[in-house]
Amino acid sequence: MGFALWHQKPLLVCAGTHEYRPMGTAIIGDQGLFQARDFSALRKAPRRGHEGFVGYFASLNEVNAYLRGPRKKRDSHRILSIL
Repeated sequence: MGFALWHQKPLLVCAGTHEYRPMGTAIIGDQGLFQARDFSALRKAPRRGHEGFVGYFASLNEVNAYLRGPRKKRDSHRILSIL
């Protein structure tokens, strides 16, 4: 499993794979949390280097934990994911 997250205000875009099969891409408001049913194989994800790229996550739960966390924590994850 793996998920890539972009923050393109006022939206969050997440692309995921599950057991090496593409789940597709989900788009939600930047105040929400992702659910597996939000993903569609018909949507295309932005490129990994595209503006607003936040980073990679190991699970959907990890993505949502990051989104629930304080703003300071969000900014530090972005710095680490770029390095």
